[in-house]
Amino acid sequence: MAAGGGGRNVPLGSGPRDGMRRDGGAEPYWSRRRQGDPVFGADWDTWGSATLLCHPGEVIQHQDLRISPFSQLRPESRVWTVMLLLGTCLLYCARVTVPICAVALSSYFNWDKKQSGVVLSSFFWGYCLTQIIGGHISDQIGGEKVLLLSASAWGFLTVLTPLLTHISSAHLVFMTSSRFLMGLLQGVYFPSLASLLSQRVRESERAFTYSTVGTGSQFGTLVIGGAGSLLLDWYGWESVFYFSGLLTLLWVYCTCKYLLSEKELIIPIDYLTRGLSISKQTKVPWKQLFRKAPIWAVIIAQLSTASTFFTLLSWLPTFFKETFPGSKGWVFNVVPWLVAIPTSLFSGFLSDHLINQGYRTITIRKFMQVIGSGVSSIFALCLGQTSSFCKAIVFASASVGLQTFNHSGISVNVQDLAPSCAGLLFGVANTGGALLGVICVYLAGYLIETTGSWISVFNLVAAVNSIGLCTFLLFGEAQRVDTDSVLSGTRLCFGKGWRLQFPLQEPPGPA
Repeated sequence: MAAGGGGRNVPLGSGPRDGMRRDGGAEPYWSRRRQGDPVFGADWDTWGSATLLCHPGEVIQHQDLRISPFSQLRPESRVWTVMLLLGTCLLYCARVTVPICAVALSSYFNWDKKQSGVVLSSFFWGYCLTQIIGGHISDQIGGEKVLLLSASAWGFLTVLTPLLTHISSAHLVFMTSSRFLMGLLQGVYFPSLASLLSQRVRESERAFTYSTVGTGSQFGTLVIGGAGSLLLDWYGWESVFYFSGLLTLLWVYCTCKYLLSEKELIIPIDYLTRGLSISKQTKVPWKQLFRKAPIWAVIIAQLSTASTFFTLLSWLPTFFKETFPGSKGWVFNVVPWLVAIPTSLFSGFLSDHLINQGYRTITIRKFMQVIGSGVSSIFALCLGQTSSFCKAIVFASASVGLQTFNHSGISVNVQDLAPSCAGLLFGVANTGGALLGVICVYLAGYLIETTGSWISVFNLVAAVNSIGLCTFLLFGEAQRVDTDSVLSGTRLCFGKGWRLQFPLQEPPGPA
């Protein structure tokens, strides 16, 4: 069987059985064009999925297709998951650097509260501007490229900030501009992550992968809160910037050197049999997408959960300080976010387990969202009613922790609906969530000022969450809405010469 014509045919097999079929047949399943190249292949067993390793510029043609369980990708998949978790951790380390050093910076540069607020808030205005464009570019060229480029830029910016601040005389203007630019650079991260996972992770593994990577936000907050506070006390505020920036650049270097390679590419065949588009040339059907109720359902739900998260993140420390004046800051600033790590991992594991058990994907997505938005809101309401510090910590931890179930609900539902443009849609939803978050944070402060009661704030959180949850329960779906194409008998382009060519058909019986 020739593969693209020319050259000697090289059989592909599984380990010691190179060129041999497991059912006893002698004909290899795949042949390759190049002579003398290493032998790659998959462990063929059952109709379903496989992993091929091939080289740029080759055309692989299908003859028989007896495909094994999706196993060969798992070692690299685990490494990528860990590296993306670390990337998310470092994202938050860089993001929280200025808030950690806010008091020291105010003292060093003689800023008042208003000036400090301008510096802190400038991040979010930049953060809102690049979400959509970042997601769209990621859908076109690959999320991993956008992630690494943005991480390189914000790493250098973090390292250079102390140096340039000392050189500049307009400290306030420079720090405000630096935070705005940081927001621009980090705004592409989560849309790019959504795009990457939608095109590289199977439906039955998305929830655990996304929830695992998402725990990096809690890890990053804890790492910079602990290590950053120590560095601030020992070596000054500059050291916190150097610590965060240099670690980010080290992460980028290791990822590029050890995980990105031009020599080989792993192509999971079951992406194709499940209809998951890997093509980076897919055009976004704007009119069709935004006319569909499931798209608006997931966007509205994302708006509500993102805005309530920002509200709790912004006001919980003040709530504890004012309601329980003698409480320790390290308790209420650490415990809820520490609890969020195992709950996020558990939600992903539970979601994927239930899907693999045969439950409908949309049923599991809605179940996770009920916990993430509904049950967490109940604990938020309880938080406003208690006068016990211990109970308040329990309620706050439960509310913040259960919110991470959203990672296995609406956060991956975008990838279910439109994997070919998941980054763009996630960017739209996250941009709206950030803008609504700014409004909700301001509205919460207004309610506290006018009513003098924290109950109104937690009522606001519950109300916004309820709107998003009800919309998703009524109109949410998990079927693809971004394409009507049929994969059978087609040629799929993977960019830079990657092509896979075969007619999908039922495999023959045992030889």
